[in-house]
Amino acid sequence: MSNIKTGIVMMNLGGPADLDQVGPFLLELFADREIIQLPFQRWLGPYIARRRTPRVKALYAGIGGGSPILRYTEAQGRGMVERLDRLSPETAPHQFYVAFRYVRPKSEDALRAMQADGVRRAVAFTQYPQFSCSTTGSSLNELWRAASRTGLKDAFEWSIIDRWATDDGFIEAMTDTVRDGLAQFQPADRGRVVLLFSAHSLPLDVIDRGDPYPQEIGASVQRVVERLSAPNPYILAYQSDVGPVRWLGPSTERVIRRLGARGEKRVLVVPIAFTSDHIETLSELDREYGEVAHRVGITQFRRAPALNERPRFLDALADLVHRHLRSGEVYGTQYLLRCPGCANPQCRNILNPISGSAPEPRSTRPDPALGARL
Repeated sequence: MSNIKTGIVMMNLGGPADLDQVGPFLLELFADREIIQLPFQRWLGPYIARRRTPRVKALYAGIGGGSPILRYTEAQGRGMVERLDRLSPETAPHQFYVAFRYVRPKSEDALRAMQADGVRRAVAFTQYPQFSCSTTGSSLNELWRAASRTGLKDAFEWSIIDRWATDDGFIEAMTDTVRDGLAQFQPADRGRVVLLFSAHSLPLDVIDRGDPYPQEIGASVQRVVERLSAPNPYILAYQSDVGPVRWLGPSTERVIRRLGARGEKRVLVVPIAFTSDHIETLSELDREYGEVAHRVGITQFRRAPALNERPRFLDALADLVHRHLRSGEVYGTQYLLRCPGCANPQCRNILNPISGSAPEPRSTRPDPALGARL
């Protein structure tokens, strides 16, 4: 037992590390009703997963045979705890633990590793800057379920960092990536480059329940644009919609096509909701949408670099956790407020909060009339 004083669980969706993991990853993804709700999901989910597996395998093969997201998350975790040990010696030593949804390491792996390290004080730290019930919310729900499955419900005292869409460190790090992206254009052209901010889309039924994701994405974009202080026009779009349901738009691909049709020649795409490179940046944005841009006449299509291991971003992660630990807060002010149409009784819960107790989530019962309309 290494007696780590503070454990930080870095929660994210994850991605298949090799081609053999692609099929099982998709099967779990399309079975999860907290991410996507399909008609006849028990049958339709596996059908869609099996149909998509060959194509998705080919995409992963094109970026090296697997997702680099674990490698980057571990690098971010190492940089974060190294800085935290210096910033907050009173809560040191710190250690990070990765908790992915559909590939290992999963929540059970993180919890067991914390138990082995002698952790008592734990922070559930979302790696999605902008909150959604489908991402941060479902990851937290799975973390609490995993604690029950492993018999570790009482093993740790928890607090939560549930969102950081407008955190100064994150915004400054993102703004730096935009500046680096603009540096790929000739100086005389930079002011005319269209900034295309792209975020992962969500099914509209999630948004219609009152999910805060769209406004938090918009807040991040606005803060970056203000910090950038440049004359560039900008637009926000959404990518990666799959399955026979309606998704939040406009789609990034459609926006690229329309920009080309209107004669725009210079576009910088900015992955505003992603903290590291993975298939959505390396394949979808760089390759698939790069080809679309070329076909519609956009002669200079570039992407701002991902945050990955950038020192300013590692500083931001450490500062976020440091301020959180110093505050003594269990969670942010918005965490307990459920979506108006929420029908999931597990949402916005927390195990063993550091204060010893936590208020009940607000709006624990959805309004029946509102729920019927949503």
